[in-house]
Amino acid sequence: MPDRAFAVVYAREVARTVSFYEQLGFEAHFRLPPEGDAGYVGLRRGGAELAVVTAASPRELIGVEVGERPRFELFVYVDDVDRCVERLRTTGVAVLRAPQDMFWGERVAYVADPEGNPVALAAAPGTPSRGNLA
Repeated sequence: MPDRAFAVVYAREVARTVSFYEQLGFEAHFRLPPEGDAGYVGLRRGGAELAVVTAASPRELIGVEVGERPRFELFVYVDDVDRCVERLRTTGVAVLRAPQDMFWGERVAYVADPEGNPVALAAAPGTPSRGNLA
């Protein structure tokens, strides 16, 4: 059985949403159409994959309307939560929850992608650069 799976983000502005995820280290590896406004962009970051498609896509493909936000939550590991949040804040990204050490040992913050979906930014326990612990 194939071991590949990925989340799909429905976006009103595909390019803007792709740009947000590129700030988190994702890189585009596939695009449709190849020229002009993208309707689908496949992104990769290490072994993780994500696709960004137009909000009209589920209606066109399966007859389903996209509901109100949030539509999903993504958990992304970063080297330094505090620095990542500050860098994103300077580009206008909404910070939903400031970095905090969680009871399970990770340092976690929440930001919103351009579609309003929550994105957790986390540093694993034992990560040398965990914001103010560095």
